[in-house]
Amino acid sequence: MATATTGTAPPPTDPKSLRAARMLPGDVLRVGATGLRTRPLRAWLSALGIAIGIAAMIAVVGISSSSRAELDRQLAALGTNLLRVEPGTSMLSGEEGVLPYEATAMVARIDPVYAVAASGNVPDTNVYRSDHIPEGRSGGMTVKAAELDLYDTVGAELADGAWLNEATAQYPAVVLGSAAAEQLGITSAGDGVEVLLGGQWFTVVGILEPVALAPELDLSVLVGWEAAATYLGFDGHPTTVYARADEEYVEDVAGVLATTANPEAPDEVAVSRPSDALAAKNAVDTAFTGMLLGLGGVALLVGGVGVANTMVISVLERRSEIGLRRSLGATKGQIRVQFLAESLLLSALGGVGGVLLGTAVTAVFAAVREWPTVVPYWASVGGVLATLVIGAIAGLYPAVRASRLSPTEALTAQ
Repeated sequence: MATATTGTAPPPTDPKSLRAARMLPGDVLRVGATGLRTRPLRAWLSALGIAIGIAAMIAVVGISSSSRAELDRQLAALGTNLLRVEPGTSMLSGEEGVLPYEATAMVARIDPVYAVAASGNVPDTNVYRSDHIPEGRSGGMTVKAAELDLYDTVGAELADGAWLNEATAQYPAVVLGSAAAEQLGITSAGDGVEVLLGGQWFTVVGILEPVALAPELDLSVLVGWEAAATYLGFDGHPTTVYARADEEYVEDVAGVLATTANPEAPDEVAVSRPSDALAAKNAVDTAFTGMLLGLGGVALLVGGVGVANTMVISVLERRSEIGLRRSLGATKGQIRVQFLAESLLLSALGGVGGVLLGTAVTAVFAAVREWPTVVPYWASVGGVLATLVIGAIAGLYPAVRASRLSPTEALTAQ
C-alpha cells in the first residue's frame, strides 16, 4: 500500500513581490546625476552650449528692458506734455510758411498751456571760434534767438555757466548747445571765452547739457531775442514755439495749436510731440530686440543638439551599465526615466547658468550706461523652462533607445 508523502508545501508566490521597486524622486535624481558625475568635462561642455543660448536671450531681454526703463525714467523727468509748433509747407504754393510775431503770445492764451517759449533761426549767420577761419566753414551749427523761458520750457540743464537773463539777453552773449560747444572746442563759459557771430564777438555765458526733447538745440548757438535783433538783424519771427500743457489736455491742446498759432493759415503750421520721437526710437529698439532674440533662439537650439548628441553617445558608451541594471531587475521604464532625468539635469544646469550669466551681463552693461538694471521675471523663468523642454526633447530618443536594449545584448556589447 502506497504511503502518502508528508511535508510542507511551498507558499504560493505573491505576484506583487515580482514587481520592480518604485523609484522615488530622490532615486531618480541620484541615478540621473550618475552620468554627469562620471563624465564631468563632457557634461560641462554640453551645459555650456545651453547656457550660451539662454545667456544671450536673457541679456538681450534684460538690456532692452533696462533701456526701456531708462527711457521711462527720462520721460518721467522731462515730461511727455511738451508740444512743438513749427512752420509747415503750404499745400497750395508748396512754400514754407512763417509763424506770425504774436504766435507765442497767442499760444500762451490756451488755458491748459502753462509754459511757452520760442526760438527763431537767424539766417546767414555762422559761428566761428576764431576770425581766421574761412567764412564758408559753418560746421553745421545754427544761430538761434531764444526767449528767456526757453530753458525751463524744454527742460534743459546747464553743463557750465548760466542761462540768459534780462541783462545778458540784450547784450552780445550766447549760450552754446552741447554739440556746438564740443565742435568749437569750448569746455567752459565765462569772461574771455568768446565766439564770432556775424562779425561781432559774443561772450559765452553758458553751455547746455544735451536736450533730450529738443535735440535741435544741441548744435545751436543761442542768443537773446533782443540781442539777435540788435546785432544780427533777426526779423523777430519765431521758428519754433515750445508749449507745455497739463497732461490730461495734451491731445486737446495739440488739436488747436495750429489754428491758434497762425489763424490765417493753420495749414502752414506743423505740430509735433517730441516725446513721440523717443517712443518711436523705443519701437525700433524693440524690433531690433526681436531679431537678437531670434539669434539667441538659434544658439539655444544648437545647445539642445549638443545635449542630444551627448546623450546618444552616453547610451552607446554605457550599454554595459544598462545591461547590468536590467539584469538586476530594472525595468525599461526605469531606464528611460534615468536617461531622461540625466538629460533634464544637464539642461537645467545650462539653463540656470545661462540665466545667471545673462543677468550678470545685463547688470554690467546697465551699470556702464548708468541705467537701472531690469531683468524681467518672466524671462528668467521662461529661460529655465525652455531649457527643460529642450532637455526633454533632446533626451527622449536616447532614453527610449537605452530602454530597448536587452540585458544580454547590453552585457555582451564591447
